[in-house]
Amino acid sequence: MAAITISGTEQKAAWDANVLPPVEQVRPGLWSIPVPLPNNPLRYVLVYLFELDNGVAMVDAGWNTEESWAALNDGIGQAGGSIGDVNAVVVTHIHPDHYGLAGRVREASGAWIGLHPADASLLVERYEDTDDLISRITDLLAVSGVPAAQQEDLANASMQLRKSVVMAKPDRLLEDGERLDLGGWDLRCIWTPGHSPGHICLYSDEHRLLLSGDHVLPRITPNISFHSQQHVNPLGDYLDSLARLQGLDPDEVLPAHEYRFKGLGIRLDQLIEHHSERLDIMEKVLAEQPGMTAWDLTRSLTWSRPWDEIPSFMQRAANGETLAHLVLLEARGLVRREPGIPAHFYVAG
Repeated sequence: MAAITISGTEQKAAWDANVLPPVEQVRPGLWSIPVPLPNNPLRYVLVYLFELDNGVAMVDAGWNTEESWAALNDGIGQAGGSIGDVNAVVVTHIHPDHYGLAGRVREASGAWIGLHPADASLLVERYEDTDDLISRITDLLAVSGVPAAQQEDLANASMQLRKSVVMAKPDRLLEDGERLDLGGWDLRCIWTPGHSPGHICLYSDEHRLLLSGDHVLPRITPNISFHSQQHVNPLGDYLDSLARLQGLDPDEVLPAHEYRFKGLGIRLDQLIEHHSERLDIMEKVLAEQPGMTAWDLTRSLTWSRPWDEIPSFMQRAANGETLAHLVLLEARGLVRREPGIPAHFYVAG
């Protein structure tokens, strides 16, 4: 299969050296600002800053730590502005590394915050009133076959990230196809659910740029999980969302992590092929070991590191990813589920 072309060469060199990449001017009036994610394998989120006639607009914000806040302010300063110049924060999705600082930016500048309604509807139970969400997560872990002794740890594993978010309800709900009124920039919202229910990408026809958020990354595949705040078939949604982008032909893709690249169509094919292979592997494992639980199947698969080295939150995400694949296989009539606590899965036929 053909390979993408890395256009963010300084970002790639920094990634290989395990250091933070520089603030860069990507195009006249468009800047890339790396905001660090302490103690996280993704290392940083790339915030994009658009110069406007009356200030600047941001796409994504980073999460709420003093280190991240300082890096964001410094990056805006290198671009010739200050945090007080920000009049819009467009957030690609609800996750803390993208949404966490949006509220703090609004407090400092008066900027409006924009988010897709499917993610906006999840904010309160995700970051404020979490008891019911934790209960539903625990129930899903039990159905998945997670041992009772581990359920509480895994159910609460992401709660520590709540402090990384300044809770802020959006001022604007960004709908699919909406063209943002950002002077000089023709950014169109493309709803791409999968990684989150309300994930959006932004496309500029004039500048031939795609801001892909976490939907399309150059090196890794985003986590697509079935969980208590997801749509019924998140992997099906994700594959459909990839297909929606296949008609686009940007000169460059600006992702939220890693580095810029060219060759969107190539990368879309790679991501589709990855999930096709993963689906085939799961179907094969179930044929050889019928009646596995989602948790047992998760532990039997190959991940980026040995299972015992994966922290609790990422183990839960891995189980959610396995469930997402199983749900898609069920929808295609290739796998059947024997309900119960835990549920058991079999190849259909």
